[in-house]
Amino acid sequence: MRSDLVFGALSHVTNRYQLCQLASKATRKLHKPNTRLQDTTNEVLVRFHSTNPGTLAQVYAPVPRPIETRRAA
Repeated sequence: MRSDLVFGALSHVTNRYQLCQLASKATRKLHKPNTRLQDTTNEVLVRFHSTNPGTLAQVYAPVPRPIETRRAA
């Protein structure tokens, strides 16, 4: 049942509102066409039960390239 998945995911996230926000964002990113949205949501909650979702949101910015300038010939 989904309630078991939610309570399992609450072991890493203590705030239910934050869990709902993280789960909806992850569901949008992991959803594949031609699959049920409910199945994707359940997969997300299973992942949240085994890992801490707050540590997964690390985004690394790409290293900016130096701007090339053209010189007149």
